[in-house]
Amino acid sequence: MPTLRLDKLLCDSSALSRSEARIAIRTGRVSVDGAAERRPERKLDPAAHSVTLDGAPLRWAEYVYYLLNKPAGVLTATEDAAQRTVLDLFPAEIRKSGIFPVGRLDKDAAGLLLLTNDGAFAHELMSPRKAVPKIYRALTDPPMAEGDIPAFAEGVILGDGARCAPAKLELLPGTECRITVTEGRYHQVKRMVAARGKRVRSLERIAIGGLRLPDGLDRGAYARLEPGTLMKSVFQSSTSVHA
Repeated sequence: MPTLRLDKLLCDSSALSRSEARIAIRTGRVSVDGAAERRPERKLDPAAHSVTLDGAPLRWAEYVYYLLNKPAGVLTATEDAAQRTVLDLFPAEIRKSGIFPVGRLDKDAAGLLLLTNDGAFAHELMSPRKAVPKIYRALTDPPMAEGDIPAFAEGVILGDGARCAPAKLELLPGTECRITVTEGRYHQVKRMVAARGKRVRSLERIAIGGLRLPDGLDRGAYARLEPGTLMKSVFQSSTSVHA
């Protein structure tokens, strides 16, 4: 684990600003291994020491991972001068950790979106060589048909002539369907559906690899994920598009 200044550790692990963290330390509110520590500049290894603020233990992690149930109408971006972004759904103490959305999810789409400050993880997840399946539930007009299934399996040719990688189309009751892709092309699901003469009326991402949108997680709500569980779910429990 890295060695950090105590004031930075406190700032990263609480809702305090850097200046507020220094004041808290100097006024005796912070303890290290059970003893009050009044030096903001003290350096320590968070993994080797117990740090408390007002008696409550602090939880520090170099990298953090969150699963967001993204609402439609919110922009998948870190900031925008005119529109609400997914980062606006998080409190300041989480935003200051430097989290960013992993990959794309259209503004009018909803569902599972991962956010992290771990660039290496984000790069691996989005790497074409990993081909991590992403599963969507779509409502189309008119409904997808049996004849669309082999077209998806062979790789849909988009309007610009590009051929998508093989995808899986499953028909659901009514006008719903489930679509599994392993790429991250711009507006890919909508363009694939459009290439078959239909349009997407609503779109929700329900899974990335083996990681599924939890039941009971409201739109706009988020859950923190543990690294080990996340990596196993995404990379080791992936569902093949040919399954």
